[in-house]
Amino acid sequence: MRKRNMIRWIFGIPAIVLILIGIILFCEPDRSGITRAAAAKSVALALISPEELNAWEKEYGASHFPADAMGEWYVPYLDYLYEAGYLDEADTPADREHAEGALTYLEAAQIAKKASADTKGSALEKRHGKNKACPEDTWWLFYETFLKAVDQDGAVQEENIKVYGTPENIQGCPAWTAYTSLGTVTFYGLSLDSYVDHELSVWVRDGELIHVKKDMGQNTLYRNVWILNGDSQSLMVYIGNIQRKLSFQKSCKKPEELAGNLADISMEHGKITKVSLKKERISGKVLSVRDDAIELEGYGSVPLDTEYKVLKTYGDVKRLPLSEILVGSSSQEFVVAKGMICAVIKEREDTAKQIRVLILGDGFQDKTHQTVEISCPGSVKEIQGEEEKELEPGSMVSVTTGDGSCSAQRLILEPETGTELTVTSLNRSQGHPSYAGRLEILDTEEGLVLVNELPLEDYLKKVVPSEMPASYEKEALKAQAVCARTYAYMQMKSNSYRSYGAQIDDSTQFQVYNNVETDAKTTQAVQETYGKMLYYDGNPVTAYYFSTSCGTTTNAAIWDSDPEQTPYLRSLSLQTARSRLSFENEDAFAQFIKNKEFPAYDASYPFYRWNLKTNGNVIAAHVAGVGTVTDVSVTERGPGGVAMKLLVKGSEGERIITGQNAIRSALGDSSLSINRGDGKTSEGWELLPSGFLIVEAAGTDQNGVAQFRIYGGGYGHGVGMSQNGAQAMAKTGVNYEEILKYFYDGVTIEEKESADAS
Repeated sequence: MRKRNMIRWIFGIPAIVLILIGIILFCEPDRSGITRAAAAKSVALALISPEELNAWEKEYGASHFPADAMGEWYVPYLDYLYEAGYLDEADTPADREHAEGALTYLEAAQIAKKASADTKGSALEKRHGKNKACPEDTWWLFYETFLKAVDQDGAVQEENIKVYGTPENIQGCPAWTAYTSLGTVTFYGLSLDSYVDHELSVWVRDGELIHVKKDMGQNTLYRNVWILNGDSQSLMVYIGNIQRKLSFQKSCKKPEELAGNLADISMEHGKITKVSLKKERISGKVLSVRDDAIELEGYGSVPLDTEYKVLKTYGDVKRLPLSEILVGSSSQEFVVAKGMICAVIKEREDTAKQIRVLILGDGFQDKTHQTVEISCPGSVKEIQGEEEKELEPGSMVSVTTGDGSCSAQRLILEPETGTELTVTSLNRSQGHPSYAGRLEILDTEEGLVLVNELPLEDYLKKVVPSEMPASYEKEALKAQAVCARTYAYMQMKSNSYRSYGAQIDDSTQFQVYNNVETDAKTTQAVQETYGKMLYYDGNPVTAYYFSTSCGTTTNAAIWDSDPEQTPYLRSLSLQTARSRLSFENEDAFAQFIKNKEFPAYDASYPFYRWNLKTNGNVIAAHVAGVGTVTDVSVTERGPGGVAMKLLVKGSEGERIITGQNAIRSALGDSSLSINRGDGKTSEGWELLPSGFLIVEAAGTDQNGVAQFRIYGGGYGHGVGMSQNGAQAMAKTGVNYEEILKYFYDGVTIEEKESADAS
């Protein structure tokens, strides 16, 4: 990193830094001086984050320090200050002796002058002498002023923390690491061992402690601690992210009554003085999870305590993030006190039996509805809170946002077994859609939230015909069923819509659900593959799939993901003989993408090859800042030849479009007509069919507007299984397991036991 880049943060510094002069001139020194190492750390972290410093250190690649000092914690901070001009190596040599020695008034003045060009440091030297040590308390008084000047975004935070453990009292704790109420933090150059079980006021940036401002004493209250076991003398507890033994100040008479409970624990001088158990527990199905509350069936929305914990108690106890609470799950209990959830205790693993789908509005655009109308052809149980009633067959349920009918708790409709509920206020391609399982309605500030909860296998019966034509070969449909099940399972675990009370929605963002009528053939494909999913190295995969290949596929790099994290997704050539294609240059790929006869499994499908005409005006409407478009070209390709960077040149400049989806969008337009491989045309392409494309100049029109011809192949993102490729393979007699192992490297196909668990 060049010097000018490293100090880019330091411009426009207010004159408040001038106060440094007054601080140093009029405050008498205390007994000890601050080390250059400690001062350097504090200055560096006011200017740059620990992550940025680490990146800078790697880029810088050298050091001012000799080999014998390398590895010392302070080296990166001092190196940064030397390079940024806050310290001069001629005055402050880069060696162990000077780093661990006291910062002088001269050096403090240099830092002040660097922070503000208006600051004069000569008076410092005259009053105190340039080589006198700058006292610690004087430095930290200055630092507070320094932060106001250089850290106007407040990256350095003042926090109150409780210290649970350090390498001194926790076996296996990494060096310079502490477990605290703020989480796991580092404390390079500080001494924290004596502060265990203390509450401190500290300066911290992004998990790195800078300075302990104040020790607020040894009387500490640990809230919402999980008690593992204990005896009359001590308790083993899970606190923060660690297990720790806490000793009683006085012998405990009934320690066996404490184990397996949540408690507030009072400490004095490192000893337990009081244990306040929290024994009240509630349970129920999780209907939604927000940052401040959890909605439980039968209880409504229950607020979270400010110091709540989510704890996995089966196997090794572990603290989990709130996002791990799966909506629809009943695998946990909730410890409550004063009407608030203090802890979520997960006592068993979540299963994958039920799925919760957010039902979007017409056109799959809106997450909420203004009105929901539901026809109940059979008997239906209506549940709201603790109230239940039976609705007669043929009943209609109508809810409008703001009418008060379901604003406090969800309105739940559970049909009798074998019947479905029809949402007459919705329109899909088959008309008004009907849903197996139950429907839930909740009135929110955004509008009515509509959620369908149903068995995963029933969900798949309505996904497979929506994603693949029911007329396709049975083995292709079975491959689709396994992909859809695996993909759904992984999306369920991601819990994307937990605040709405759902895991996924019914759009193409996840999988199209219930957009067409169910079919006996697709239902059979789901049933014959019951519970089967794709696994790699013992874990379920993310089973991406798409419509049609161009004869080759790509990998997860198109989404800026590390392909090594998904080794089962590989670029391959979809020929009868599985192989890999590499394109040495643009000419090679152009020859390939124009070749309609390349013998791929998808070759007979309309979008195997396609082309269109466009012009500079159309492209300019989607690419801002280039003026009149003069040239367009692909400058970088990903695996399989997918376009990853597009250069658009114009009269006012040029712009690089990055990512296959962004490229498809930049080149697409509703006015475009695509010529398909079957001789037909398709209109209105805001997003081009795929990113496997080339752009060729085609002269100008009579008005001087640049013309372009785009040649492309395939339909979809190109990662994972080509659905039409699977169909072509099935037609040749290839079974569904062979199809799946062709598209996904190194996978196994296994039945997940929890798919049938309750």
